[in-house]
Amino acid sequence: MGTTPKATLLLLLALLGITLGTGTAHADGAPAGTDIQVAQTLGARELTVIIRRVDTTPSPLRVDVVTHQGTAPGTLHLTAAADGVVTSRGDVVLGAEPGMYPGTLQVGKPGPWQLSLSDGSGPAATIPFVVPARVVPPWEKATYGGFVAAGVFLLLALVVGVRARRTAFALIPAGGLVAALAVAVTGALLSASSPPPPAPGSQLDPTFDNVTDPYANARLSTVDYSRPPVNLAVRPAPDGLQLGFTDGATGLPVDDLLIHDTALVHLVVVSPSGRMSHLHPVRVGPGDYRVRVADPEAGTYAVAAELVRRGGGVQLARSTVDLSGTAAPGSEPPGAGPRTIDGVPVDLTISPGTPTTVTAHFPAGDLQPWLGMLGHLIVAGPITGPDVGASAAKAPTWAHVHAMIPPLAGQLDRPDETVAAYGPDVSFTYTFAAPGRYRIWLQAERGYRVLTIPAVVDVPTTGAAR
Repeated sequence: MGTTPKATLLLLLALLGITLGTGTAHADGAPAGTDIQVAQTLGARELTVIIRRVDTTPSPLRVDVVTHQGTAPGTLHLTAAADGVVTSRGDVVLGAEPGMYPGTLQVGKPGPWQLSLSDGSGPAATIPFVVPARVVPPWEKATYGGFVAAGVFLLLALVVGVRARRTAFALIPAGGLVAALAVAVTGALLSASSPPPPAPGSQLDPTFDNVTDPYANARLSTVDYSRPPVNLAVRPAPDGLQLGFTDGATGLPVDDLLIHDTALVHLVVVSPSGRMSHLHPVRVGPGDYRVRVADPEAGTYAVAAELVRRGGGVQLARSTVDLSGTAAPGSEPPGAGPRTIDGVPVDLTISPGTPTTVTAHFPAGDLQPWLGMLGHLIVAGPITGPDVGASAAKAPTWAHVHAMIPPLAGQLDRPDETVAAYGPDVSFTYTFAAPGRYRIWLQAERGYRVLTIPAVVDVPTTGAAR
């Protein structure tokens, strides 16, 4: 018995070294905290709201607001609410120059929260977000609990072996030691293959209970978590549009939209003469979103809303709306070639072929990410007739194409709009499905100004664009 406890102690220390040397497991059910970027068209302001990550609670919640060229100065009133109760208030004072402006709130516990922003002139924008919790998986509890129990049984075995008249009594705690080690080793071996539970916030509706303990009611599902498509109802509202999203199966308001490519809803609106606006409606209630449309034309507008429901994939809902206004119709844009957009010279090239490459060349490599991307390309067509809005609404092709941000050395996180280090070329590759005339709009950000480059692309029956 003299050597058995020593050998057991060495084995225990070795196993502890192996397990602890691998670091803490990161297969948490709750989302690992990251910055959340959300684009918001709040009244006349196009903003990017950045909710900084929260690692522990209670703690401050940093909220940064990025403004663009032409954004009016003023004060945004912020609130943070949990369970419908406002727990913190703060202000963000926007200056005349575009850039990032900070604010600070407080969050007291992990779970679902809601950030509200208001400039006092219209309905407040509400952004749901989840404050994650540090969750210990069951296998991790079993591993550490087993090793702790093994250490206790080891001490008991040593004490009993030294003090008991019969050394056989030491076999009792020694058996507990072996059992505890078996539990610990089994938990460590199973940790790599044990599936995590559905993540509250991305797959399941988040609650304070399932965020703090997602394993409590975890069940293996034989079906996916996708949800029915949404129905979109668009109505004119004062200074803009009111969007109603309802569930395609129940007809109930949809309140489970996720932040997708830095927005809850990407709304593309095409005017009767072909002006395109890429907007980001604000959530004012369950399934109720509002957005301002500046200087509208009179006539039929094409409306396309791109969104993601919790547990589902990307959905595109299209509709039309008739607006009254006095704006003069825009002229038909040219095809490829040089042009000036908001005082910035841009050369647009369209390389024929299938697929087709569309490239915008800017004066310098100082482009900024917008909505997490280097550039955006909206495609609608074929367009027939002079009423572009009505024709685009019925067009068989409606696409939203991205130019991804090239990686920078030493940069791990997705860059925000303060990083002006990309370009000067923004390229897209797209295959037009049918011949005809298409309207395209290329967008990129430079100097905190989102530039929109419209163009016409004629696709002949051979499939080559010109």
